[in-house]
Amino acid sequence: PIRGQGRSYNLCQAIMYDSITMSDPAKHRPVRSFVLRQGRLTTGQQRALDTLWEHYGIAACDAPLDLDAVFGRHAPRTLEIGFGNGAALAAMATAHPERDYLGIEVHRPGVGALLLTLEKQGLENVRVICADAVAVLRTAIPNASLAAVHVYFPDPWPKLRHHKRRLIQAPFAELIARKLCAGGYLHMATDWEDYAQHMLHVLEVAPGFGNGAGAGQYSPRPAERPLTRFEQRGQRLGHKVWDLIYTRTD
Repeated sequence: PIRGQGRSYNLCQAIMYDSITMSDPAKHRPVRSFVLRQGRLTTGQQRALDTLWEHYGIAACDAPLDLDAVFGRHAPRTLEIGFGNGAALAAMATAHPERDYLGIEVHRPGVGALLLTLEKQGLENVRVICADAVAVLRTAIPNASLAAVHVYFPDPWPKLRHHKRRLIQAPFAELIARKLCAGGYLHMATDWEDYAQHMLHVLEVAPGFGNGAGAGQYSPRPAERPLTRFEQRGQRLGHKVWDLIYTRTD
């Protein structure tokens, strides 16, 4: 299987699935879809966090963000959850300067790597949040404010007893539906067939979504989703990737 976006999957995708539905967290231990493994920061990544965060970073907050003020303009906004080292996010932001991109990741080395890329390429249409993505979605992202949400190669949690940790679940789909504007879309990709089938099952019955490829079908990889180097290697080895794209319908 493909090794995520720059390392062995995005184990640090900042999601606490059960926090969407738990009314009394004190009585329950949240089930997380990530394992926080903070790798060692390089000197450059640490410098980026120290000097570039003030420009590109957004502190976690408990109130809806004014995204026009954050980006200094009004434009379509794309959110990527768990961007790994940020290579795909930076490539899309470069290819689409007319769009704004917001990335969420809790893996600090990955955040530092993206900040270095943003500085090197002079990209001004990207902002970064290093926090729990569900908390960010629930409190900081206004409803109907996103044109797209990308979730590329999330941790598949392949063992049956760990399936409850998978990010793509019905409550998550409902949360995303609230944040997408009408006509916005959720784009997912995975190289685990079982997880692809799980995603398909969840989204086919999720209220407010329509399958862009037709009911029960997977989508061809859109040209705007960059191939990671791990995905390119996987293709040479004959590994398959499944893309799923669902549009907000109402």
